[in-house]
Amino acid sequence: MDKVVVGLSGGVDSSVAAATLHRQGFEVVGLTLWLMKGKGQCCSEGMVDAAQLCEALGIPYHVVDSREVFQQQIVDYLVSGYGAGITPLPCSQCNKAVKFGPMLDYARRELGIDRIATGHYARILHNSQTDRFQLCRAVDPGKDQSYFLYDLNQEILAHTLFPLGDQTKTETRRMAAEFGLHTAEKPESQDLCLIEAHGSMRTFLDQYLTPRTGEIVDRSGRVLGQHDGVHHYTIGQRKGIGIAADRPLYVIGLDAGKNQVIVGDRTDAQTPEFTAQRVNWVSIAAPTMPIQAEVQIRYRSQPVPATIVPLPDQRVKVVLDEPEFSVTPGQAAVWYRGEVLLGGGVIEGK
Repeated sequence: MDKVVVGLSGGVDSSVAAATLHRQGFEVVGLTLWLMKGKGQCCSEGMVDAAQLCEALGIPYHVVDSREVFQQQIVDYLVSGYGAGITPLPCSQCNKAVKFGPMLDYARRELGIDRIATGHYARILHNSQTDRFQLCRAVDPGKDQSYFLYDLNQEILAHTLFPLGDQTKTETRRMAAEFGLHTAEKPESQDLCLIEAHGSMRTFLDQYLTPRTGEIVDRSGRVLGQHDGVHHYTIGQRKGIGIAADRPLYVIGLDAGKNQVIVGDRTDAQTPEFTAQRVNWVSIAAPTMPIQAEVQIRYRSQPVPATIVPLPDQRVKVVLDEPEFSVTPGQAAVWYRGEVLLGGGVIEGK
């Protein structure tokens, strides 16, 4: 019988993933990574729900204390990024450094199991011509999470299952009810686990970064107002800037060194090209020549046509066919060809 370790958050998606594989005949072992204290989906109450699920399915359940690695790889990563005036994306970093790699290592080392699964909405296909595993969008476009998975490597993709990738969220809810899972009606997690645990990103960051009053300036350096901490702002922000103006103003730059928030018109926040670092090529080998693709610069943004130009040191230049609004350093830029995720990286600057 095939064995698989299923990552359980205590939510409906991972619960249905585990129940589905169990029904398909897999020997399923449940695993929760204990990432932090608080109300986050992946912790406290989530572990209770995950334990109840495993008891109902009659499968073993393990909890791995990952709080130290989460602190180093995610909390410290976020704090240093915001302190430097960028807006890091924790989810893709967490998937790579905290979840998938460590889960597979634990499954192999402690349980002798060579396969893991999660409740992510994405698909993994094998291309026999290139002998590479391809990461693809989920069938449900409203739930597709491939954007957050761009940093996974071939080794992890080869040993991972996404049971929900070919179905919609509505179908998942229906299956949860059919399985009789107590998580069937559990509310959807709406925010990052850190926000759920602390109430807001602002509250979380203020525990680590002391708010420091500074100037809000326009592109020419003219002082328009005061801010209470650069880390409270992000590129493209319009609401909550805190100054009155005769036209809408947007955050177009953050200068942590000068402790300044720079604002301008919407056109000032349009970017024709940018560079990305720490690039990971997923479904194709790293190209040596420019390629055409569709780039997504935020989780909920539409992919737009662009040229990806390889640069040295795991970097690329992304030349957009049309300028994009709110290209934010620290966030992920992920490029696709149709449903296939080709690669991605961290937005470095304009």
